[in-house]
Amino acid sequence: MEAIVRSLKDDLLITDVSGMILKVTETTKSIYGLSLNTLVGRSIYDLEKEGILTPIVTPIVIKTQQKATIVQTTKDGKKLLVTGVPVFTEEGELWRVVSYSHEITDLLKMQTYMSEMEDEMQRVKKELKNLREQTFISEGLIANDPEMKRSISIAKQVSEVDVNVLLLGESGVGKSLIAKYIHNESPRMAKPFIEVNCGAIPDSLFEAEFFGYEPGSFTGASKQGKVGLVELADGGTLFLDEVGELSLEHQVKLLKFIQEKTFYRVGGTKMRTLDFRLISATNQNLEKMVEEKLFREDLFFRLNVVPIVIPSLRKRTADIIPLILYFLEDFNKKYNRKREIDESVMQHLLNHDWKGNVRELMNLIERLVVTTPSTIVKMENLPEKYYQPESQLGELVSGQHKLKDIMERVEREVFDKAKADYKTTTEMAKALGISQPSVVRKLQKYKIK
Repeated sequence: MEAIVRSLKDDLLITDVSGMILKVTETTKSIYGLSLNTLVGRSIYDLEKEGILTPIVTPIVIKTQQKATIVQTTKDGKKLLVTGVPVFTEEGELWRVVSYSHEITDLLKMQTYMSEMEDEMQRVKKELKNLREQTFISEGLIANDPEMKRSISIAKQVSEVDVNVLLLGESGVGKSLIAKYIHNESPRMAKPFIEVNCGAIPDSLFEAEFFGYEPGSFTGASKQGKVGLVELADGGTLFLDEVGELSLEHQVKLLKFIQEKTFYRVGGTKMRTLDFRLISATNQNLEKMVEEKLFREDLFFRLNVVPIVIPSLRKRTADIIPLILYFLEDFNKKYNRKREIDESVMQHLLNHDWKGNVRELMNLIERLVVTTPSTIVKMENLPEKYYQPESQLGELVSGQHKLKDIMERVEREVFDKAKADYKTTTEMAKALGISQPSVVRKLQKYKIK
């Protein structure tokens, strides 16, 4: 027994039921910093009192008569995972307590480090959350502009509940993106997001596409029938884009569907029930359409529970350059290009009207990345629509031109610009502060079509 104990490379300590140390291994000596003679014959309780090791596992084993494990600290600060095992006689009486240990100082240090890292990660997450509240950047959703921030903040709040949302704004402002943002932030994020463009489905096919149809329900129908778009949204989000394009007839059916969340497939007799969250969007003035009897008032109030207005890009100039940089990076990756935009081009695009809003900006950046032959996108790389040479007024004044010629040249530029900015001669007249007949005469004079 003595030879076996001494041959063990691991820490091993044996005491009797009184706590007297009977045998130890060489490793035990090095762990506690004592010689074998100093340990053997000593009481484990005395060693604890002297601070050589604390706490001790022996009394726990004696009391419980079962195996026990504790974390022990030595006088030089080492941390040990100590396990005590009871040894019984044939009569079932406790005879010896055998304990062995493993040093876990480094492990505990690692645990402390990991805990500190976790705290640091929580701090970083909190900072990122604060930064996100200042600047939203999510899947192309960028907002430095206060109005845009407010719109996204409302979208974030309503995402938590299944309230009907109506997104309002010009074409191209990013209503679909906001709808996806609401869905992705909602409890339904793992379920389908189904987008239905109400203006893209022919009137005659709307009901069949929207609600689906049973086999052989009409001429040309599939023999297997078809699942409707609304059915695909079960459990998720149904996004009705361009809802203002619906005919009055289909508005009635949509209203009933929204109210009851039940429907029949075309040609079917089985009532189907759906669970979905509704988001709608339009670039039209629905309130005006209600006044003109083009849109049902009851449907409008159903859709317009929480309206969110998405501002046009020309009203959120603080977002133009961040959007340009976002799209530039995105399309550089997509087409494996390395294009940069000259500062003068940036400034020029910052002052553009952006009637097509974010969609127009995105399309332009994609075009520039693909078509620009050099690394730097310069003014001459812009399409003609976006790049108009500066007025040559300085050249005219410094030359031999008469005042009448100069005035006509400037006037022509003014009417060229007005024709590009406004759709009708009435709008041009109002903007320029002259009569409509005067606008017509000037356009004829300068042969501006």
